Amino acid sequence: MSTQTQEDLRFHRRVPVLWWIRKRSYFVFVMRELSSLFIAWLVLYLLLFVRSVGRGEQAYEDFLDWASSPWLVVLNVVAFAFVVLHTVTWFSLTPQAMVLAVRGRRVPPAAIIGAQYAGLVVVSAFILWLVTR
Repeated sequence: MSTQTQEDLRFHRRVPVLWWIRKRSYFVFVMRELSSLFIAWLVLYLLLFVRSVGRGEQAYEDFLDWASSPWLVVLNVVAFAFVVLHTVTWFSLTPQAMVLAVRGRRVPPAAIIGAQYAGLVVVSAFILWLVTR
């Protein structure tokens, strides 16, 4: 190593690998970013489900057997928790990313967040109605 590189290394403080767990806002940020992996898993899971339904009754039964394995149930519960975290943090960040004005007045952040949750409830109720009718 050259002398210049050795000198540069002396002046750089080492950052611990788990630096982000010391402050709540950093922890939530990293968890929200990690949630994208679990969302990708759920998309893949749903695609596999649709594929099995399209391949007939036996493929569907095989999928249900696979999906009921304990490790997969645990994975899906963890993924669901990350989806909830992602949704809550995304909804709370929306007023900062989107300035909404009505008749020249800025809409309060609580109204934007509330509208998102109301929309989530309406869409969820509609999907529940579709599935259970």
